[in-house]
Amino acid sequence: MAGSKSSPCPEIAPETASSRLQHTLSAFLAARLAPGERLCVGLSGGRDSVVLLHALDGLRVRGLVGALAAIHVDHGLSANAGTWAGFCTEFCRQLGVPLDIVHVEVPRDDGEGIEAAARRARHRVFAGCCADWLALAHHQDDQAETVLFRLLRGAGVAGAAGMPAERSQAGGPRLIRPLLDVPRTLIAGYAAENSLVWVEDESNADCRYRRSHLRQAVLPRIEEAFPAAARTLARAAGHFAEAAALLDELAQADRATVVAAGGRIDLLRFNALPPARARNLLRNELSAAGWRAPEARWLDEALRQLATVGSDSQTCIATPDGEVNVYRRQLYVCARRPPLPAGAIFWLGEARLAWGDLWVSFVPTVGAGVSRRLLAGTRVCLRCRQGGERLQVDARRPRRTLANLLQEAGVPPWERVRLPLLWSDDRLIWVGGMGVDASFACREGEAGIVVAWENVAPCTAANGTAAG
Repeated sequence: MAGSKSSPCPEIAPETASSRLQHTLSAFLAARLAPGERLCVGLSGGRDSVVLLHALDGLRVRGLVGALAAIHVDHGLSANAGTWAGFCTEFCRQLGVPLDIVHVEVPRDDGEGIEAAARRARHRVFAGCCADWLALAHHQDDQAETVLFRLLRGAGVAGAAGMPAERSQAGGPRLIRPLLDVPRTLIAGYAAENSLVWVEDESNADCRYRRSHLRQAVLPRIEEAFPAAARTLARAAGHFAEAAALLDELAQADRATVVAAGGRIDLLRFNALPPARARNLLRNELSAAGWRAPEARWLDEALRQLATVGSDSQTCIATPDGEVNVYRRQLYVCARRPPLPAGAIFWLGEARLAWGDLWVSFVPTVGAGVSRRLLAGTRVCLRCRQGGERLQVDARRPRRTLANLLQEAGVPPWERVRLPLLWSDDRLIWVGGMGVDASFACREGEAGIVVAWENVAPCTAANGTAAG
């Protein structure tokens, strides 16, 4: 039998960290981004975010990613913050990627801890980012750290689910974590292959911070006995996320059975739920309102108070994020809001005036609103309620106390104190949510000003609409 000579096998290039990571990114983004959508990267200047932006820029050059930008948040907590911002500026200049640097003030005395306060400030910036998608560089080891950290704090199923790979932001771009299944070693390999440099946040090595202690001292010891600990904890996060999704579905099913007219939760029906399901529903309502996960003891106290409140009483259960109130046997979840001005705010013809976190607008018109003729020569200002005010909402009915009008209109007590009141000298001429006093109403064909209170639903989780 004649011998044969086989063709030599073509040499297969070894898979590199760069090719593996870019393949992961490409697959992740292909399932989400549509042509023309804008992608922004949260760039701290650390290795992980530098690798993410560099890899995405590589995909952009190949036409696999469209418009790409970066955003750097300066928390002002480190003496090196200026150096980090300068590094990010130069790195983005080299890549040709637009960079936005935002400075924030991090509260140090609100009780939640400096790490949590900085994270919340940072995410407020992310929510206002001008993009369709906002990418963060959290990876598999970060996920493991987060799961372990939250479990040690006594987190429930939702907390133990760790960080989601994708989630919405109220009014902002969708937040994505495309490296969440990527181990730290692969990111380090990419950085080495591409000779990348980055900055080091000194707080990451400071074990006085609990997360840093976990990262530097605890997880390495765990991995000595459990080499796949990071991957296993990240996989457990996925299991917890599935369970959390089922609990959310249960909460929505329970909500449908206890909802009252107007979309708010009826207190009597809520209290008839089994304690575990009532707790799950309340937790879901708070999450929908953007609150942090409350501690179990807080939820238990909330259920106790909600079970004993009177039919027409107001109860106030406070957390750093806001309050749970009851009015006329219905639940209101109200986010914490900034204080209102202590004195008068004079109107000098502006299009709108700030009122706490809302606005009062003034729109010139004809035949509607407040008569411009009657405002001429008077001092017009906004003030808070002082008590004893009277308003005539209907020319056919006498002037009545504002307190009675608000009670009849079903405005909850905690909202009444935040209403903007417009005065012309010493006469009340308009109240937010109630309208113009009849004696100042504009006649047909007369020049007027429509005054509008832009009330952006401070109580949404348990009612779905603005209170009052």
